[in-house]
Parts: sequence; C-alpha cells; structure tokens
Amino acid sequence: MRLAMSHKTRRELLIQLTPRYRESGSMQKRSILDEFVASTGYSRKYAIRLLSWKKLPVLIEIKRPRPHYYGHEELETLKLAWSAANFISSKRLAPFLKELIPSLERHGHLTLSDQAREKITSISAATIDRLLHPYRGNQYGRGISTTKPGILLKNQIPVRTFTDWKENKPGFFEADLVAHCGSNGGGSFLSTLVLTDVATGWIECLPLLSRHQSGVIRALELAMQLIPFPVLGIDTDCGTEFINRELIAYCAQNKITFTRGRAYKKNDQCFVEQKNGAVVRQLIGYDRFEGLRAYKQLNELYRAVRLYVNFFQPSMKLQMKHREGYKVQRSYDSAKTPFHRLLDEAVLTQKKRELLEKIFNSLDPIRLLKQIRNMQDALWQHAVIGIAESSKPVSQVNFNPDIGALSINDTMESSAAEFLKNSMEREKRQYRRTKKIRVHDWRTHKDPFEEVWDEICSWLEEHPERTSKSLFIELQERYPDQYKDGQLRTLQRRVKQWRSKAILTFDYEWMKDELLAKDNFTTELQGKLIREADL
Repeated sequence: MRLAMSHKTRRELLIQLTPRYRESGSMQKRSILDEFVASTGYSRKYAIRLLSWKKLPVLIEIKRPRPHYYGHEELETLKLAWSAANFISSKRLAPFLKELIPSLERHGHLTLSDQAREKITSISAATIDRLLHPYRGNQYGRGISTTKPGILLKNQIPVRTFTDWKENKPGFFEADLVAHCGSNGGGSFLSTLVLTDVATGWIECLPLLSRHQSGVIRALELAMQLIPFPVLGIDTDCGTEFINRELIAYCAQNKITFTRGRAYKKNDQCFVEQKNGAVVRQLIGYDRFEGLRAYKQLNELYRAVRLYVNFFQPSMKLQMKHREGYKVQRSYDSAKTPFHRLLDEAVLTQKKRELLEKIFNSLDPIRLLKQIRNMQDALWQHAVIGIAESSKPVSQVNFNPDIGALSINDTMESSAAEFLKNSMEREKRQYRRTKKIRVHDWRTHKDPFEEVWDEICSWLEEHPERTSKSLFIELQERYPDQYKDGQLRTLQRRVKQWRSKAILTFDYEWMKDELLAKDNFTTELQGKLIREADL
C-alpha cells in the first residue's frame, strides 16, 4: 500500500530525479519514470512533463488560507448592529460601533466576550462591506416637486449659495418641505418641514396639514422648543410657503437670520436635501397622505424618528474638496451622530447636556426602531391613491417616550434574533406693498356660512381629510342657488381656522410628553397654545 506523499516531498524527489532522467537512455528513463509514478501517484503523461522541464523546479512553500478572523458570533453581532443602525453605510457604521455595541449590551440584546467586543469595535469599513455584501439590497423611489416660486419678496431676502456656508457654530439650519402627495400634486395633502443644522447635522421633522405659511410658522415655533440649542438662522428655497411677509416678520421678531438659495439650484440646500432622501423618503416613502388622522399618526412617527436619527444615525461631514482637472478629491471626517457632534461644541448648558446624556443612555435603539416600524405600518394604512378621500377606520399607534424604562424579558436569541430576521425586509396672489398693512381681523359682510357651520363642522369631524372644495360642492347640492362660486374662498378661510384649532389642541397634548422639550415647554407656551386653541 502506497503511503500518501506531501507536495513538498514530491517536489524534493522531482529535483533529485530530473538530472538523472535527462542524462539516461530510453531504457533507464522508463525505469526512473516507473519509480517516480509509483512514488508520487502522478499520471504517466504528467510525470513525463515534470521530468522533462528545461529548468530545475523551484521548491515553493504552499501557503494555506488563514483561518477566519471573524467567526459566526462576530458576524451575527455585526448584522444586528447594522440592522439597529437602519442599514447605514460601512463608513458611517464603523466608527459608531464603539457607542452602539455598549448600548445594545446595556439593554440586553448582546452578550459578548471581551475578545469578540474588541474585534467588532475595531473592525474597518472595508471589512464590514466584505462581510455584509451577501445581505445588502437596493431600494428605489422617486417623488415630485410641489414648490411654487414666490417672486415678489425675493429681493428682501439675501441669497446664500452652497459655497457661502462658513459657519461652524451650531444654530444655522437649512429648511425645506417634502410633499406627501404621491404622483399627483393636486388637492390637499400632508407635507413635512425638515430642518437640518449645518454644523452638527441635527435634524427636526414636523408634519404640516397644508403648505400655508401659518402652518410653517407654527411648526417653526414647535421646532424651537424641541431643538436643544438656539436657532440662529434658517436658509430656505424660493417656495411661497417660505417667501412671504409673515415668515420674514417672524424671523425678524425672533432675531433669526433669514436667507434663501437660488431658484432651481437644489445644491444651495444640499444639507437638507440629503436628509429629505435619507430620512423622510426612506422612512415615510412616496405615498399620498391627507387628513387629520394621517397627520396625527405622522406626528407620532416623527416623535420617535427625531430621537433615533439624532442619537443613533452617524454621518460624515465634508472637510475639504480638491479639484484636479476632471477629478475631484473629497476628504471627510470620522462619522459621528448629531448628538456626539453637539457634545463637542460649547453651545449646551450644563443642564441641557446632562438631559441629553440621560436620554441617550436610556434609549434602546432596537426597541426604538421596532416602534418606528410599527408606526410606519400604521401610517401606511392611511395612504390613498390619487385624490381620493379615505374613510376606512384605522387605529392610531402612539409613540411611547419611556421605552428605556421598559422591563427587558427577551434574550439575545429571542428578541434580537427575531428583530434581525424581520429587518432583513393654489396660493393667493401677493402684491408688492410700500407700507405696513394691518391684518384684516374685522368683518364687513355677514358670514354666509353661519347657519350651516355646525353641519360643516360635523362633516369635518367625521372626515377631517376632506377638502374645502368638496365641502362647498356638497353645500351647493344641498342648498341650490344659495351659494355662489365666488364664496369658495370664504369657506376655505373658515376651514383653515377650524384645522388650526384642531392642530393646536393636538400639538398641546403631545408636546407635554416630549423628551427633548420638557425644559422648553414653559407655562407661557402652554398658555399660548391653549388661548390659540380656544379662539
């Protein structure tokens, strides 16, 4: 029985027999060949080729593949951390693992040895890409623009281009509206006001029932209570919801620098445009939402989103851009969350700093992401096709701000593994004015809808998503020859006042329990919301 011979031994034997084989006659070559084939187990033709080499073979040591450095435990931990960070890129995930892994361990989702923890927290972005390559997928989507340019007041607002951002101090925000209108921009639909701090990347998302300037101002008032540092300036596009006298006066009253970008130049609002896609479109999608019920559910979703994005979504900030011909080289800093960038700046009071650190330590990213997904499912039930009015009953899912205080009964194998398995799825025309105009708060004609207003309110309470035009058409059908087409605008004003009252009452209810606004939600602000809601 022939014993197995290693590759190194076969090569050594080949080196010894090759000179003898070349110098021997045909009979001796046959005997050497028989001996070599019997010893090595090579086929005869292959052995002849080896012994007939013109040069002597070189003895090369075969390097076997090294054992895997990252085992099954490290891979499963990496997949769970990637899922908890909402599948962000490896360059953003790698430096954030030093904060994310302890948070997952603190809330009982991971139990790692010191060696495994050291491996995961020191892993490189390239290695993350290699390990997660089989699990990555692509998502596609697109939206439509509903920006209507306002041209009459543009000269009163200074222009700031994308090259003018020199401020490194937090407090200067870019603002934009994202329309949740589906594929049709007609009718009434929800919008989202997105505010992004240029220095830290801190983001605030607030829903709007309509794109009117009063809704934008009210959302700005709420945002100033939620943002943990002073708002020093805002930069917007040229839409009529921003370019109006009311917002200019509001910014002047609150000492906020108001600038705008150039028309049709989205790069001038590059910071907020990036968040529109990475946050709003990724979490909300491209469906159409309308009505008060969808508004309330969207607001509950954003209560969780602002905590998750600002505390658990790191981003990289462009430090330098160098152009050589057609090549552009960009260098970025290390990925950090808006919360950690804010801690590096000296803009927080000691009390506010301690509050944010307490919130961060109490938040469980996996439970927070689970709540976000539950509220996403509840919100998507409100989606409508085209310009239709949805009357199906849908229960509202509220955000629980005390998720850090929940008892942890799930183990790594049940809670985290199950989570990982489930995760791998017409504006009024404005005229130029030369003097200050008093707000028209008096009435010169009798209200034509006074007798039927209670009936209109009952319609709105039953279906708050109905538009003013649909209400007016129904009134004309029920009361022929009583309402002329020119009275539609009057009804629109009345309905807007009704919606404002309903929204103010709702805003007062949820702001009382908001974690980030507990210190800012003062008695004065509470009284203001109550008085406005009672008007």
